[in-house]
Amino acid sequence: MEFKINNNYLKKAIAEVSSVVSLKTALPILTGIKIVAKTDRLTLIGSNTDFVIERTIPIANDELTRLEILKTGSIVLSAKYLSEIIKKLPNDIHVKADDNQTVTIQSEGIVTKMNGLHTTEYPSLPTVNSNNVVTLSSKDLIEIIKQTLFAASKQETNPVLTGVSFSFKTNLLTCVASNSHRLSLKKHEVKSDLNESFIVPSSSLTELIKLFGTYTTEIDIFATKTNIVFKSDKISFYSRLIEGNYPSVSGLVSQQANTIITLDTKQLLEGIERASVFASEWRNNNIRLEINDNSKIVISSKSSEMGQIKEEQYIKDISGEEELSVTINGNFMIEALKVIKENEVKLCFNGSMRPILIFPIGDESHVQLISPVRTY
Repeated sequence: MEFKINNNYLKKAIAEVSSVVSLKTALPILTGIKIVAKTDRLTLIGSNTDFVIERTIPIANDELTRLEILKTGSIVLSAKYLSEIIKKLPNDIHVKADDNQTVTIQSEGIVTKMNGLHTTEYPSLPTVNSNNVVTLSSKDLIEIIKQTLFAASKQETNPVLTGVSFSFKTNLLTCVASNSHRLSLKKHEVKSDLNESFIVPSSSLTELIKLFGTYTTEIDIFATKTNIVFKSDKISFYSRLIEGNYPSVSGLVSQQANTIITLDTKQLLEGIERASVFASEWRNNNIRLEINDNSKIVISSKSSEMGQIKEEQYIKDISGEEELSVTINGNFMIEALKVIKENEVKLCFNGSMRPILIFPIGDESHVQLISPVRTY
């Protein structure tokens, strides 16, 4: 194997794939990056037991990449040492591997030698059916994930709730995340006949946001019974899936409301954040919402030792019962409001101990649910 490449471009590609490589793994081969040189491209692969990143660099002679493949082949090199070395080299890089798996990396007058590993022990990439594909823009996909991922459970007692449910039906993608006390659901129109559901681990989606966050590109989504792949023209991200069936949430988000109010999103968020100052001593960060007349909502919290806070905000619109008192988890409400971009939200109440539904006004595809907190 032998190739020449622009240093900055290789450095960026190594950083992307090495982000998933762990030094603590039962498979020593996975501490490395697999490098494959073919006649038309260079491919870098980083992996752990949960997900894989594959980065492709096509042949090019432009100023950005300047990739030239001199000899095809493949090798695995330590991700830690390769990353550190490449970051410290000043200019274009010449990489050459001999038959003994010794790799020479040269940049100007600097020559580095590294011992590599055979690629035969490196795990193969999952095989996917290219006919079952759904395409989204990276911007839309990242936004959908950000608007749902935060609501997933952090506890492993119910594994399916630690991921986000991707449910595909004819021309529609529905993403849902919940920890059984709160829920976030986002729908998005897609061009697809796929009729399948998958549960993607939260850790994979967190990595996906980092990976595609700076790219403006189309992303193809493929899936099997055990893996899902998010693929752009240069990067492929493979993730395992969580086994099991995600709970049905349709009944929760379609319940009737006794009281419906409209509030300013930013003002409500700031009010909840202020009230959270005195809510931290409570296990559920208790904040009380009260309606005593048809024009104002009272947001309050108190600490037995430090004090209390209370503020009133004008209600823009109200329908149904005009008296209400409910206690919520302040952190849950803050996280829910932060992913809403619309200027106004509609809060739907059905008594003091029934879940609250939050709808961004102007975006019917997004709904959030927060269960009240028991105060006794």
